[in-house]
Amino acid sequence: MQPIPFGFRQMQYLLAVAETGSTAAAARLANVSQPSVSHAIARLEAHFRQPLFLRLPGQGMQPTPFGRQKIEAFARLVGQGRMIFSDVADLAGELNLGVYSTLGPRYAPRLVRAFTQSHAEVRVRIIEDNIDGLTQGLRAGRIDLALVYDVGLPDDLTLIPLHSVPPYGLVMPDHPLAGETAVDLAQLARDPVILINLPHSRGYFVSLFQLVGVSPRIAAETGSIEMLRSMVANGLGVGLLATDLAHDLTYDGGRVVKLALRDTLPASRIAIVHPSDMMPTSAAAAFLKSCSQAAFSLGAQPVAN
Repeated sequence: MQPIPFGFRQMQYLLAVAETGSTAAAARLANVSQPSVSHAIARLEAHFRQPLFLRLPGQGMQPTPFGRQKIEAFARLVGQGRMIFSDVADLAGELNLGVYSTLGPRYAPRLVRAFTQSHAEVRVRIIEDNIDGLTQGLRAGRIDLALVYDVGLPDDLTLIPLHSVPPYGLVMPDHPLAGETAVDLAQLARDPVILINLPHSRGYFVSLFQLVGVSPRIAAETGSIEMLRSMVANGLGVGLLATDLAHDLTYDGGRVVKLALRDTLPASRIAIVHPSDMMPTSAAAAFLKSCSQAAFSLGAQPVAN
């Protein structure tokens, strides 16, 4: 039997460099000396006879295409090793939860609280990012689970639906539509529209207008829900959102009015995802179960698996 030339420690050093972009930062993350990390990377590169990282001045260490392939493979191996050596009954440790930025404040803290109330021994670390960043983190093993919208997700992720939230319009309190209980999307689009411009989210909202045959006038675009709400409250345009918020007050003290849409439009699905080729850790499996149990208390329509 051919021996494995490297141990899990060296693999973890490699993953730390991939996450942090430098041997110095990786050493701090792994709580070891920088020479230990540098020596491990050098040995791995000598073994493969090609570089795993590009050393770019001012940009740190970036994985080569070959390096990305090996990093993903090592992440899977380390994750499987942790699962093999863990006691299923003992969930102590850390759970890295990726969160899509616009979903985070609305759902993540409550889900984490519900989980930690019954699993206080697990430390949940929240990592906010966009869909592409979360997908890369899942594939590299830096993130165990991710809370996302079911929009533009790659096929190599397993999806567990949690909620379905219908899109809705936003106007300022003295807008002519503010007294309506529901409106057509075409009515809303008579005014300039403010859009969320995050990857995938923008495409979803634009597709809603396309479904009803409307070409909106885009007044502004922003990556922040609260910026959109404040702009609407100040009369800079009307808004369209699919994050169900429990209040009408904006950051600057203004107010917005939420309008239901009468059109038949696809709802925005909220889901937890994990890599299909990686079995969830015991802590991740327990978190998934906790999320399913908490689904009815989050203020959105639960979705069946």
